[in-house]
Amino acid sequence: MNRTSPAVIRLSVRVASLLAATVFLCAGAAVAQTAPSQADVDKRVEALLKQMTLEEKIGQLNQISGANFLAPPNRDELIAKGEVGSMLWSNDPAQLDKYQHLAVEKSRLHIPLLFGLDVIHGYRTVFPVPIAMAASWDPAVPEKAQGFAAQEALASGINWTFGPMVDIARDARWGRIVEGAGEDPYLGAAMARAQVRGFQGPSLGTPGRILATVKHFAGYGAADGGRDYDPSSIGESALRNVYLPPFKAAVDAGVGSLMSAYMELNDVPASANHFLLHDILRTEWGFKGLVVTDALTTHDLVTRGFARDDKDAAYKAFSAGVDVDMASGILHAQLPALVREGRISQQQIDDAVRYVLAAKIRLGLFEHPYTDLSRMNAAMGTPAARDYARVAATRSMVLLRNENRTLPLGKNVGSIALIGPLANADVDLDGGWGVQGETPAVTVEEGLRKKLPNAKITYARGGEIRRTIASRFDDFFPGAKKTPPLSPQENEKEIDAAVALARSSDVAVLVLGELANMSGEYASRYTLELPGLQEELLEKVVATGKPVVLVLVSGRPLAVTWASEHVPAIVMAWQPGTEAGNAIADVLVGDANPGGKLPVSWPRSAAQEPLYYSRVITQYPEDDPTYRSRYWEGPMTPLYPFGHGLSYTTFSVRDLHLSKSQIKSGESLEATVRVTNTGSRAGDEVVQLYIHQKAGSASRPRRELKGFERVTLAPGESKTLRFTLGKNELSYWSQSRKAWVEEAEEFDVWAGNSSTADLHAAFRVTE
Repeated sequence: MNRTSPAVIRLSVRVASLLAATVFLCAGAAVAQTAPSQADVDKRVEALLKQMTLEEKIGQLNQISGANFLAPPNRDELIAKGEVGSMLWSNDPAQLDKYQHLAVEKSRLHIPLLFGLDVIHGYRTVFPVPIAMAASWDPAVPEKAQGFAAQEALASGINWTFGPMVDIARDARWGRIVEGAGEDPYLGAAMARAQVRGFQGPSLGTPGRILATVKHFAGYGAADGGRDYDPSSIGESALRNVYLPPFKAAVDAGVGSLMSAYMELNDVPASANHFLLHDILRTEWGFKGLVVTDALTTHDLVTRGFARDDKDAAYKAFSAGVDVDMASGILHAQLPALVREGRISQQQIDDAVRYVLAAKIRLGLFEHPYTDLSRMNAAMGTPAARDYARVAATRSMVLLRNENRTLPLGKNVGSIALIGPLANADVDLDGGWGVQGETPAVTVEEGLRKKLPNAKITYARGGEIRRTIASRFDDFFPGAKKTPPLSPQENEKEIDAAVALARSSDVAVLVLGELANMSGEYASRYTLELPGLQEELLEKVVATGKPVVLVLVSGRPLAVTWASEHVPAIVMAWQPGTEAGNAIADVLVGDANPGGKLPVSWPRSAAQEPLYYSRVITQYPEDDPTYRSRYWEGPMTPLYPFGHGLSYTTFSVRDLHLSKSQIKSGESLEATVRVTNTGSRAGDEVVQLYIHQKAGSASRPRRELKGFERVTLAPGESKTLRFTLGKNELSYWSQSRKAWVEEAEEFDVWAGNSSTADLHAAFRVTE
């Protein structure tokens, strides 16, 4: 076989890079191109590796800060020398363009940079926070939303997102519950696949899409006490059956990169955990993408007492399976010496660099490294993106309670007292990580005024809420409080004014909850009560006797036990994003019929956490007549169960039928169920299928979600839904057998509209 000379290869790369400078990117998306084959990618990677010095190879593993904080003082020099592979923490298109030109035109081999950013639920157009999109129980919602986010990010020069976050979270005290899909691995896996497809398209390199990163691997959501960054202690059974399935789903969907987690898993930091990064990820799953640490975690191995010094930290992280070091500079500084000493081999370095170069080739960066900034603004906040942000928000909202048909309000309402510190908020309705939402969200007041131009709508704040301990992310929220807090007397005066307004109006709409910086990273809580004086405000307004609608805005469930007994209508709006006010108005007046369902079990109190539906059955099952509560102050059951959500219409779910009463191991059966809209409005229902294995080599959860489908039905319309139960749904990791097993046992099946569904059937699996 003829070998291409290094000089010819260098010339080819140089020419391709310079030609790319003249190529315009349509709306910021990559020019349509034929996806390279694996053989072509491998050939190009090997050609580059043969030319690279050790320093240039290690440079590809070096991710530096584009922001001034934590940036190396010789940033430009490192890029020009080819000793930087990627950059993060910059969303300045001009800066990104400058550094890409520097890398492509000045470095010896002209290798382009990857530019990463936390594009979590939107870029310029902000979509509902991830837990809200999971509440849609419709994978098409996050897939389409993240597709828009990818296009907008790419238009400004960002080609790598540090999302989706797929951590299972069963403790609402943990602030980052807002970034995931809730408590269930089956629902979480569906949302993980959808987001990967949204960011990357059908495959990595799809024009107009970017490189996705599934994070945080693994078990981050099980931190002790719901405290961010604290250790997680997870047995292998729970790890494999609960916490890993969404990651496996993302890997199977072709995600191009994976981020290790901050915390220790069973006393071993995740960023140096050989069991996670090598045994499971590379050996068992065959992952071919790159592994990046979370910010500074290589250095933090020293802080945590796991590594003796930076050199030891670099050795342990890299040996465990880390490829790219986020912002600490430890691999860049320490790997050369480790290679010279023979502790790290050239082969290990080459293997890590292959993953980085392959991603750049698949993304088409060598051919099209630059972004046409003249077309950037046209790609941002397009009418199509704004329209879908509104649709996504309405599909994500959950009607928790609606006594006496308080909702919808209808369009003939005379006067509305719009009350609450979030009723006129904008930035706080975007939620965390919406850092590019330069146009503030539509407020609830704006949305209602546009929706009801003939109604008398009067606003009263009713006191303020603010976070008492500052977050390191406060600067990301332009609306963060900079003024001194109100005095107790001033707050009480505002509450009194709000109560008076409610008395003089036909209906009171209270918009209460959390500010954007009250959930997310650095935002764990030890109480789930409404912060500030909002509970007092709510109770005083309800005492007026006027109809009350409570709209909750937050990134986590809140303890609203009193409201669940005294407020006739409660809507969980989450943090809906750019079109928040319009979407909330759509739901309140009935132009949109809420059909979302809870992706978490809703607690009565923070004392119940961690709380989840798929517990094992104890010696005193809840349905046993001799059962007594484990808490003498109240029940251990959730306020609202996993999967709960009401509608302005009604549905019946009936005729659960199994195609077989008995199957052999490895076979499958079909479960069918009929759902009918029995009300007078069109609406959506989410039919859910749960199973329980009655016996086996381990005690199995009392119920496990194994199928769901959201359907839209006209009044009187029926539809038969079909679900498959086979090896994938019936297998689990058995700790005693140290293997995935499908056991010959009896199974219960339930179908309905929440995890408390009572429509039942049964079948048996035989050898």
